[in-house]
Amino acid sequence: MDAPVALARKPPARPTVGLVLTGGGARSAYQVGVLLALTELLPRARNPFRVIVGTSAGAVAACVLAAEAHRWRRAVAGLERVWANFRTGQVFHVDPAHMLRSGTHWLLALISGGLVLSPPKALLDNSPLRQLLGMNLDCASIHRSIMRGHLHGFALCATSYASGQSVAFFDGRESIPEWTRSQRVGRRTELTLDHLMASAAIPLLFPPMCIGREYFGDGAMRQLNPLSPAIHLGADRLLILGVRARQAAGVGAGSGTSRSMPTPGEVLGYMIDTLFTDQVYGDLEQIERINQLMQEAPSAAPGLRHVDTLMLAPSVDPREIAGRYTNDMPRSLRVLLRVIGGRDVSGYQLASYLMFEASYTRALIELGYRDAMEARVALVAFMNGERLPPLMTAAGVAQAT
Repeated sequence: MDAPVALARKPPARPTVGLVLTGGGARSAYQVGVLLALTELLPRARNPFRVIVGTSAGAVAACVLAAEAHRWRRAVAGLERVWANFRTGQVFHVDPAHMLRSGTHWLLALISGGLVLSPPKALLDNSPLRQLLGMNLDCASIHRSIMRGHLHGFALCATSYASGQSVAFFDGRESIPEWTRSQRVGRRTELTLDHLMASAAIPLLFPPMCIGREYFGDGAMRQLNPLSPAIHLGADRLLILGVRARQAAGVGAGSGTSRSMPTPGEVLGYMIDTLFTDQVYGDLEQIERINQLMQEAPSAAPGLRHVDTLMLAPSVDPREIAGRYTNDMPRSLRVLLRVIGGRDVSGYQLASYLMFEASYTRALIELGYRDAMEARVALVAFMNGERLPPLMTAAGVAQAT
């Protein structure tokens, strides 16, 4: 009788980690700080994120990481260099001539009822951002990263004004199918700068982008399930980098009470904050409930799979940081924020999303780096597929404290 043969047990497969970069305007500098810390915490040269999804301002960093997935440390260093030296004029026109022309256009359109001039496409002209990205980003490299095996899947999220659907424009392995769900679809396409500009087209502030026969705007607008594109692309672990301190969702300065009627600037800041963040926290809770259901009654959840999540969000309210640097903003932008009531103690919320100034973005990069280092035990364990330490909360959200 033959002697028994000992079969070597294969080591468990490493999880497919997806990186989800939410929208956040200038606050997205925080995400760059977290990524910078990860380059130190993860010594392996290989790209740790096999799936990358970006929305709005997060889509910019996502594109850079995907285009240079074969040298992701260099990509992060490039992001840090750009964000640490940002100027608002690199994102939208803030010189007095442009601001005066825009204000006059709005006034004439209003007074004439649109007969003399049609309403402007948006409040701000973000053509400088398109020019900057056009010079520094090669979108064709994203497809090459996928073809060479450095990346499994990549998606940019935008919102169709024609259909009202959240559209994830994606590229990835041939085995990844397109998808259609309630109010959201995944379209395989050759990604271009137009898709990126569409994802970052904040309503009212920046003009919509025409792709094919449809106009698209910011990807966060109808994104009821912002984590689903990464799951469709094959991720079974999601690292989400947010931009809002968890206890800073209101209009006021954190007291929980309203001292007076909110100004238009405060309301606009609140709308943008809600646009970028609320759906993410809601989707995290839904994933947690599904995970619990699968654990307690696997037969009741056919077709679903367990997805681990870890979210890192600012430990300090970005509004507080923005308040320290408002004088560094261009004068015309300071005037605009003052007129609409977006530049006082409680109105720093709007400023915190629009202030693309080096002093502010550097402070956010430092905060992101510090938060990530304080949460390094959870981050490293999560990225390595290990069980998470008790830092995790019930909703699957980790915060450095």
